[in-house]
Amino acid sequence: MRARIAATGSYVPERVLTNFDLEKMVDTSDEWIRERTGIRERRIAAEKEAASDLAYEAAKAAFKKTDIKPKDIELIIVATVSGDMPFPATACHLQHKLGLKKAAAFDINAACSGFLYGLSIANGFIRSGTYKRILLIGSELLSRITDWEDRSTCVLFGDGAGAAILEATNEDRGIISTHLRADGSMWELLHMPGGGSRHPASKDTVKKKMHCIKMKGNETFKIAVRTLEGLVRETLAENKLKISQLSLLIPHQANLRIIQATAERLDIPIEKVMVNIDKYGNTSAASIPIALDEAVRQGRVRDGDYVLLEAFGGGLTWASVLIKW
Repeated sequence: MRARIAATGSYVPERVLTNFDLEKMVDTSDEWIRERTGIRERRIAAEKEAASDLAYEAAKAAFKKTDIKPKDIELIIVATVSGDMPFPATACHLQHKLGLKKAAAFDINAACSGFLYGLSIANGFIRSGTYKRILLIGSELLSRITDWEDRSTCVLFGDGAGAAILEATNEDRGIISTHLRADGSMWELLHMPGGGSRHPASKDTVKKKMHCIKMKGNETFKIAVRTLEGLVRETLAENKLKISQLSLLIPHQANLRIIQATAERLDIPIEKVMVNIDKYGNTSAASIPIALDEAVRQGRVRDGDYVLLEAFGGGLTWASVLIKW
């Protein structure tokens, strides 16, 4: 028994924030942003939109591509660091929007690796026979936790959601292996300090902008490239596959230079790498499912293809998932 992705879907807000728009907000330029990140624009959620709203739209898009109905879903998992509220889980809000009554629902927080952590959890539930059909969503509104006066971070992030509907199969396809890693000793490289039990919300935390993303970009870049290369090689070696057998690599869309450097180290042609960071920026847990959905819609993923997903993010966490489509 394996878990296979029966359908994908995605949703991004209507508002587009370009690099030229950012030039009017902070001391930066379109050229500077593109050269260092590969980003040209990103999407920003409307004032009344929340993570569950984006997730709902992505889920609807996925259900349109399969015979599986919302009522068939037994578990909802939402990967997010920017949920509707601290509790209840955004997955519970989504369950209500979908009109479900019996599906279990919970959130996971593994930052940019969240969707892949979710795939591993869903795969385990399905392989054990606990559930047969699971809805997994990565949904983020990073614009709500971005310091728009910090030119080193505000150019990076955007909003969006991606969905995958997973079901059990006895066929020779689906999720082959998942690989989850973390190193909490490096948590300070990428974090949001305010709002939790260590630094509860107060006038002081708001004044110090502790409810915004803090990142040490250069250090994170170096660790990410080295770590992702090793993880991809480990994943392929464990499954006795060569890099040349991969049809498509779908990385977390954090920085084009990280993507390019990792592909170069692995000797993977950039044509075999899914890249859409120029349109959406870094959408954390939503990044990979949005990219996967685009790849499917573009015909870049076909039956029998080996597709490798890999991500690196706050925690620090990193993960990979190997799929036979």
